[in-house]
Amino acid sequence: MAKMSQPIPWKISLHGGHSGQFCNHAKGTLREMIEAALDQRMPIFGMTEHSPRYEDRHLFDEEKSEGWNADVLVTVFESYSSEARKLQEEYRGRIELLRGFETEFIDESYIEKMLNLKATGQFDYIVGSVHHVKDICIDALSEWFEDALHQCGGLENLAIEYYQSIQTMVQEIKPEVVGHIDLIRKLGADFGSLDTPRIRAQMTDTLASVKDAESILDLNVYPLRKGDPHPYPAPWIVDMARDMKISFCFGDDSHSPDSVGVGIESGRDYLLSRGVESITTLTKVDGKTEKIIVSLNQ
Repeated sequence: MAKMSQPIPWKISLHGGHSGQFCNHAKGTLREMIEAALDQRMPIFGMTEHSPRYEDRHLFDEEKSEGWNADVLVTVFESYSSEARKLQEEYRGRIELLRGFETEFIDESYIEKMLNLKATGQFDYIVGSVHHVKDICIDALSEWFEDALHQCGGLENLAIEYYQSIQTMVQEIKPEVVGHIDLIRKLGADFGSLDTPRIRAQMTDTLASVKDAESILDLNVYPLRKGDPHPYPAPWIVDMARDMKISFCFGDDSHSPDSVGVGIESGRDYLLSRGVESITTLTKVDGKTEKIIVSLNQ
């Protein structure tokens, strides 16, 4: 059992906590993820398991190989919801656990699906993420990404459509956190520039919607663990969001106990180097989810 020493005020992840218990491309149990967060001296840890995908054709190969279908994804997610609620109570007083989930937004039918999921499950918050363009997952396999490139007519068009999808998702779902806003970098960086005047123009519109929704941008440190010099988002997007007075939070995007909290210190240095001196996190006050600002200079 991990013992909590003095917590680090800014060492908070609002996007992560994916466990092998409920996600078959992750490792460990949800309890092990929480114990790792305690070891990392986190005062607040957001549990944001992936929401279901509702059609069998959107399952990944590893899910199909286990004989899963879309109904199984729903059942597994319901089990996550129950376990997260139980652990939230069990760890009360040792670490503040926030019970959330990460959206899918494959098409606009997911607007109602995600809103219903939040309401019926009484979740504390949502991380609004987009992983698909033209029905194709763009952050998994290179051949899938190339298919999306072909269907969109090139990288710039694909990026613009991706950011338009994020804009629609934010406008309709109004997630508390917007996840890895430039995830398209993961595979797209190998195919050309993702910083062009047209892409910047669309990003300006997308960030305006983030600001209007009062959402927080996920400073996602996953890329640092893979050797990328920058987290999500890229420096120019951070600068744009900073100038628009959009808030940031940290997301470790943890998929195993040993990835919990890893990279957040570097993420702090990154934000400070771009002139961002605080993060905005979430907390529960009288049963309601509220925002609080935490200085990075402490």
